[in-house]
Amino acid sequence: MSEYLTLAPVASFFFAITIACSLLAFSNENLYGRMMLHPYSVSRGQNVITLLTSGFIHKDWMHLFFNMLSYYFFAFQLEVYIGHWQFGVLYLASLIISDLPTVAKHKDHYNYHSLGASGAVSAVIFSFIMYSPLSQMMILPIPFPIPAIIFGVLYLVYCHFASKHSRDNINHDAHMYGALCGLFITAILHPDVLQSFIQQVKGGVI
Repeated sequence: MSEYLTLAPVASFFFAITIACSLLAFSNENLYGRMMLHPYSVSRGQNVITLLTSGFIHKDWMHLFFNMLSYYFFAFQLEVYIGHWQFGVLYLASLIISDLPTVAKHKDHYNYHSLGASGAVSAVIFSFIMYSPLSQMMILPIPFPIPAIIFGVLYLVYCHFASKHSRDNINHDAHMYGALCGLFITAILHPDVLQSFIQQVKGGVI
């Protein structure tokens, strides 16, 4: 644990605070309600802070587990690649920006709410892909690992389709826009990653 704190203190902080806030919200309905994103209110200039706070709570144990498991696999290594303050900027900016399309889409839907770190976690995964596009990743239901860049393409295609057709109450828009945030913010913070990304992909193809 001390190794994580030394190599990736920012990722460790977000990991711990997300678990702590989620656990507190599970047993405190008032806190849960105050931290949840309500696009109807945000679009009218109310409770704007929930663009941030909603990313630190989750619907249930399973929602928290899968988000934090994905975060665990990529975030700590990404901070080593991208830098400490850069990781903080990437995570918080993606957390907020990935929810803006949701606010626009549901600004007139009073009963719609959203929560979870999925947008920021998607950004972390896609930022990692920029640094290591040929690393092997698993995606269900494919029973074998595939290159990260192929995972990324399939992920975006699925999110786009699910956003338009799914009725599973999952905020697929946040997943998709979070992933795109991960790509663009990483390229802004470290422009040289683009050349490295292209070289790695070319090397893998040739």
